[in-house]
Amino acid sequence: MMSGSTVKSSFSSVLPNIRPPKLKRRHLRKYSWLPDVFRVKGSIMGRILGPVLTVTFFAILVSYSATKGYKLVMINSIVPLLSVVVGLILVFRNSTSYDRYWEGRKSFAALIAHTRNLSRLIWVNVGLPPTDAQPAFAKGKTPTSDLTHIQLRKHKADTLRLCLSFVFASKHYLRGEDGINYPDYHGVLPASFARFDEIGYNTQRKTPSGIYSATSNDAIVPGHDGSRSQSGRNSPDGKPDATKRIRVKRSKPQLTDISTPLLQHTHRTIEFHPFADEASIPLPLIIAHELNRIIYGYRRDGFLETVGPAGLNGLTQIISGLVDQLTALERVANTPIPISYGIHLKQCVTLYLFALPMTLVHDLGWATVPVVTAVAFTFMGIEGIADEIEMPFGNDDRDLPLDRYCQDLKEEVDYIIERLPEGGHGLHGYDDGEGDD
Repeated sequence: MMSGSTVKSSFSSVLPNIRPPKLKRRHLRKYSWLPDVFRVKGSIMGRILGPVLTVTFFAILVSYSATKGYKLVMINSIVPLLSVVVGLILVFRNSTSYDRYWEGRKSFAALIAHTRNLSRLIWVNVGLPPTDAQPAFAKGKTPTSDLTHIQLRKHKADTLRLCLSFVFASKHYLRGEDGINYPDYHGVLPASFARFDEIGYNTQRKTPSGIYSATSNDAIVPGHDGSRSQSGRNSPDGKPDATKRIRVKRSKPQLTDISTPLLQHTHRTIEFHPFADEASIPLPLIIAHELNRIIYGYRRDGFLETVGPAGLNGLTQIISGLVDQLTALERVANTPIPISYGIHLKQCVTLYLFALPMTLVHDLGWATVPVVTAVAFTFMGIEGIADEIEMPFGNDDRDLPLDRYCQDLKEEVDYIIERLPEGGHGLHGYDDGEGDD
């Protein structure tokens, strides 16, 4: 017979192998000034290296021309004027981007808090009513379901996993990832939800695949794989625009490249897709709808009588809070910083950096080159950081670690299901909805 210590040691040796790997992010040490000064990985240096070298090369040309007798000199009063404008624009740009980053973090934290509360309340408050004689005021509220305690517990566990699926679906929706073929959905999203991904499924009419796509009808365009990420969309200038990963989810794509010999060239914008008029809805909203239906079923079958109408209202309010936080996250993802603002900022910084060597070369000579390089690195680095954090829901290292947040929440929900007690089989605590009078 094995002793308690032997069993404990054996369990401890097996536990690391059965736990899912934790998602970790590298953090800076508290007092690591000098190592971080020479650190390249994780810095903005790689992103701005090209523009900085361009400004440095121009400074070299100006310094070399000055040594050959060419007077490429500007008066000192020009640079201070540009410095004030550039400084104000950079400060506003950086604060706006970080505000978007922080707003995304707060909204996602609120989403997790609502999920925790909803999971706890469902696990504790939903229970079988008493099987003995019921009080007189409970007349008409007898349960209409013959579920056993084991069956109800399994149903509640599936409901808790559906709550968790809302957070996972919100993460994929913010990243513009359509479909349900993602590893984090396995064992969490109920298998019955696969029916929404089938062509022709709807309660009233046939609808295309991707009815809960994150990006409207993109999932039904021929040749599009609904299970792949669409987060790499490009802006009109051809550059990947992180703030435009999610388009308006109910807008129909403009198929401007489609033509036919039966029509003239002026009719190239006609939509030929048979499902062009079909609507779409994000997967998180379908999950919220299902959660409301489940809560309604619990109330109808008598599993929420111990908490009364107040408990029912509390559950529905939490579900409404989930949708509210999803909308707040959607606002951050769907509200890009105006492109004209970013263009004007880059133009002002470029004018300043190209005017700076001609102002300093008379007094500094060849020393102008390192000074201009340092200034360019500072200004362009601020712009590069702001550009990276303005859309915090991607997969980059500097984006919010949404995968880690979701993994931590999954471990919490699994712990509730496996170890925490339920609220019991029910007590004579029926509430007739008329108060305490």
